[in-house]
Amino acid sequence: MDLFVDLHIGDSKEILKKIPDNSVDLIFTSPPYADRRKDTYGGISSEKYVEWFLPISEQLLRVLKPTGTFVLNIKELTVNGERHTYVIKLILEMRKQGWLWTEEFIWHKKNSYPGKWPNRFRDAWERLLQFNKNRKFNMFQERVMVQVGDWAKNRLRNLSETDKKRDNLNVGSGFGKNISNWVDRNLVYPDNVLYLATECGNKNHSAAFPDALPEWFIKLFTNPGEVVMDPFMGPGTTVVVAKRMDRSAIGIEIVPEYLKIVKSKLEPYKNTLFEKREANEFVSQFEQNSYF
Repeated sequence: MDLFVDLHIGDSKEILKKIPDNSVDLIFTSPPYADRRKDTYGGISSEKYVEWFLPISEQLLRVLKPTGTFVLNIKELTVNGERHTYVIKLILEMRKQGWLWTEEFIWHKKNSYPGKWPNRFRDAWERLLQFNKNRKFNMFQERVMVQVGDWAKNRLRNLSETDKKRDNLNVGSGFGKNISNWVDRNLVYPDNVLYLATECGNKNHSAAFPDALPEWFIKLFTNPGEVVMDPFMGPGTTVVVAKRMDRSAIGIEIVPEYLKIVKSKLEPYKNTLFEKREANEFVSQFEQNSYF
């Protein structure tokens, strides 16, 4: 398996133009949120956010394989006491571009930062929007199955007659369930809420996410040897996790200092990154890409 890690320094909108069509299996990223990370990225205003992101999503649509998936980690901010609508507007405009808004996952932050606000409670979740180019895409659901749960211990021990058949008469909804289908099952398919802590090893970034977040989606949507991309790489969580999971990775970052962090994280893999390609030295901030 000829794995690679390609790191690019510069604006995603421009760097993406140099990446071939239909060459990426999974895009997993968390771009700068509107009016956030001003010290790091200058901040993009809520009113101009959609206009700023659409040229990037257009390129992402081009480089993603027909069987690939794009997962966008994003969250609305509060402006003048109410949630802004830029995320909703972005979804609608991306659909016009040709994206299919296939699913929405919720990342529930089990240890979200405490606080008190006059008209709302603390943010304990973020969106993970799933987009695809086609209705049929690669998805390996069995890899993310979870334990059936404690509820099954008592419920499945003594099944009633109602439990043994599809019961849809009581409420007249047309929906029902056959509880007996769960007997002898240890694993079940998960729901679309991911319960993960916010803690991670990226202490030098203002909005880092834990390794478990990209790991879950890489496992769900890709096979070993396939290509994972993060066009807003930051300290490189997605890239490093992809490499650890035997995937090739492409990272794009506009802040040169973060590439030094990524390089140090990839150092343990330096001797195993390439079997056929020669590893070059880490590039300066004026060069466009590097290979380890």
